[in-house]
Amino acid sequence: MNDILISLVDDQQLFRSGLAGLIRSVEGFALHSEAENGRVFIDQLEAGGTLPDIALIDMHMPEMNGVELNEILQKKYPSIKVLILSVYDQERFIGKMIEAGACGYLTKNCEIEELIMAINTTYKSGFYFNQVTLQAMRKASQYKTGDIKNLNNIAIELTNREKEIVVLLCKELTNAEIAEQLFISSRTVEGHRNNLLLKTGCRNTAGLVIFAIKNGLFSIDL
Repeated sequence: MNDILISLVDDQQLFRSGLAGLIRSVEGFALHSEAENGRVFIDQLEAGGTLPDIALIDMHMPEMNGVELNEILQKKYPSIKVLILSVYDQERFIGKMIEAGACGYLTKNCEIEELIMAINTTYKSGFYFNQVTLQAMRKASQYKTGDIKNLNNIAIELTNREKEIVVLLCKELTNAEIAEQLFISSRTVEGHRNNLLLKTGCRNTAGLVIFAIKNGLFSIDL
């Protein structure tokens, strides 16, 4: 198995250096790059070469902050999974970034073990939602018993198989694990997942989880 390539984007040099040391010390992790703000990181990506698997991004940075950087990454580099690592723990920030396509949100005072778990889980399943994130999403969501609606508030229809798959994605199962459970091929699962993204307007698996919660397809146990 290849190492998980991780980029760090944070203007606090001391914090970034400590995080870089941690990344280098964890088996299965590899430091891809460091950048002091979003503009520098985009310049690094545009220079070419292998893309990182995961980017740990701060919210508040000069020149280009985490919000602006995430927006560009979602459009130009959607394969990079964004994990926000910020001092801000307000639910409005968390909800905003998750709905904008981030795969997870951690505060800078989180435990090292949680950060490692978040990186591994995001790499495997496409998202990592801790209790704080789930609580923010729960408060922002309106649970529904009527029509299922996409991100543009337009009613859509999902097949029973699509509903099954989105629930299993919410439970952090990979395509291969879903395929084994439903006795179908991984390619078929990926096809259903792509159809779900098109129907719902979501950018990634994290977005599908939000969609499922808002439409009452998946319940949160806190």
